[in-house]
Amino acid sequence: MSRRKFSREFKLSAVQLVTHQGYTIAEAAESLGVDPATMRYWVDQFSQEVGQAPTSDSTLLAENRRLRKENARLLMERDILKKAAAFFAKEQP
Repeated sequence: MSRRKFSREFKLSAVQLVTHQGYTIAEAAESLGVDPATMRYWVDQFSQEVGQAPTSDSTLLAENRRLRKENARLLMERDILKKAAAFFAKEQP
């Protein structure tokens, strides 16, 4: 298997996903098809050139996205449990 080489522009665009658009390093790496360790290295190396160091803003955006997904999942589970409880309450012998 040959080693893949990425252009400088590709790396800078990948770093922008993390620093400006709120993706986590793992999400950006998965969507681009690169290893998360490579993505982390690119963020460390190129974040100054992109114009923004990885700050708490990008971390907060990623955390916010994760919590919204978790909240949606928990609400769905709650609704399912409510329906199940109502169903079993009706089934009294």
